[in-house]
Amino acid sequence: MCAHSPDSGSHLSHADAGHPAADPPAGVVLSVAGLCKRYSEVIAVEDVSFDVHRREVVGLLGPNGAGKTTTLNMILGVLSPTAGSVRIGGIDLALGRARALAQANFSAVYAPLPGNLTVEQNLRFFGLVYGIPGLGRRVGELLREFDLERLRATKCGVLSSGEQTRVALAKAVLNRPRLLLLDEPTASLDPAAAQTVRARIRGLAAEAGCGILWTSHNMYEVEAVCDRVLFLSHGRILLEGDPRRLPREYGAATLEELFIRLAREPLAEPMGRAG
Repeated sequence: MCAHSPDSGSHLSHADAGHPAADPPAGVVLSVAGLCKRYSEVIAVEDVSFDVHRREVVGLLGPNGAGKTTTLNMILGVLSPTAGSVRIGGIDLALGRARALAQANFSAVYAPLPGNLTVEQNLRFFGLVYGIPGLGRRVGELLREFDLERLRATKCGVLSSGEQTRVALAKAVLNRPRLLLLDEPTASLDPAAAQTVRARIRGLAAEAGCGILWTSHNMYEVEAVCDRVLFLSHGRILLEGDPRRLPREYGAATLEELFIRLAREPLAEPMGRAG
């Protein structure tokens, strides 16, 4: 059960006060330990712990209301945890908020970029927010990398869903994050655009070396992209493992079948393996 801790207002008052960061385990970009979130008598997230490593794509799966977005919001510092800790690049979010979040970035279909700004203006604006050195050069790199050069002067509000997603991903890697958080990044895309975006995200993990935490309801996509998945139900992690092996290990024909079973019959304890 979640143990109550003081509201994060008191925690975040220490941000950037010069607290030294403990060295993270080799290759770990995100470490979540005992994370809980309680609203009065309702527990949204209960004792969630996991790591994300460099060059790893981890899927955070679960039905609506399972606690995925709440977990992401606590990692981003938008919500204060009732208990537990988040470390990004070895920096405790509660003690060094700005330094920790400087190593992370985020993209989600429900958080579109300002539609009245052009593609280039959006990238420049967020680059200024992040304090990116050599901003003009960095924006040019990303326009080329995400095939956006012909759209640089186009307002984001008139772009297609696939184009908007590419701009959002370009924005999300402006600061060369160690940790990239993606909340259903392909949810509104047609199959061809989604395939392109998945390939770019795999490339980010492999080439840029960042760790990626990804939520999706598309189990085909999860199998194609994720190295490891965490199944969340009623705020708890019930299963963890390789998405290509988990169905067989738990007696399901497909990952989707396993997902549906967990969503319809959430268990009080983690499932036992088949056989």
